[in-house]
Amino acid sequence: MAGKFLLEVVTPRRMVLSEKVDEITAPGELGEFGVLPGHIPFFSTLGIGEVMYRQGEKKRYIAVSWGFTEVLGDRVTILAEIAELDTEIDVDRAKKEKKLAEERLRTMSADHKDYLTVKASLDKAMTRVIVAGRRM
Repeated sequence: MAGKFLLEVVTPRRMVLSEKVDEITAPGELGEFGVLPGHIPFFSTLGIGEVMYRQGEKKRYIAVSWGFTEVLGDRVTILAEIAELDTEIDVDRAKKEKKLAEERLRTMSADHKDYLTVKASLDKAMTRVIVAGRRM
C-alpha cells in the first residue's frame, strides 16, 4: 500500500485500532504533531487530546490521554493510558463529567493539591465531547 502506513493505538486493556492510514495528527505533550508516510522516526510523549487519522478523504477521531507515540518509517504506534474511538464515547456522560470538573475548579485555587488532577479531568471530558461531536 504505497503512500500509507500502519497506525496502531493500544491501551493497557486492548488494541483500539490497527489500520493503514494516509496521515495522522496527535497531541504531543509539548504540542500537536502530524505524520505522513515516510516521516523520520521519532518518539514523543502523548498529552490529552484527539488523534485524527485520515484514510483517503475520510477523517476519523480518537480521544486519548497520556502515553507515548513511536513513529517509524512504515508504522506509528500510540500507547495510551486511555483511548476511545468517536463511536465509543457516551456524550451525555462526557458532558456530565465536564460540568462536574468545571464546578470543582470554580471552587478551588490553582495551588490546591487536587487542582491539576481536576484540570486533567476537565481536559479529558472536553476532548471526549469534541471527538464524539465530530461523528455527527
